[in-house]
Amino acid sequence: MRWSVGLEAEAGRVLSREDVVELADAVASSDGIATGIGSSRYGAQLVVEADSRDDAVGKATAVFRAAAAAARLPGGPIVRTDAISEADNQEGPE
Repeated sequence: MRWSVGLEAEAGRVLSREDVVELADAVASSDGIATGIGSSRYGAQLVVEADSRDDAVGKATAVFRAAAAAARLPGGPIVRTDAISEADNQEGPE
């Protein structure tokens, strides 16, 4: 099952446009988008294949950490995580 996982980490400094563009390049292979220009936090929304929410978050975290390292961003603590599966998304509001 495909999952969309959002993660956000503390950078410890204000991020430039270039910082976030490098992160965006690094997450592009995971259908990812990056955020954080002008903020002290950087984030990404990634798409991963997984059987459960926990597995999806674990896989996305590994991709996110590798992308942050490739973008030369500080490996600060992850401060936000959310995940939604294709099945959850198709059900819609009740």
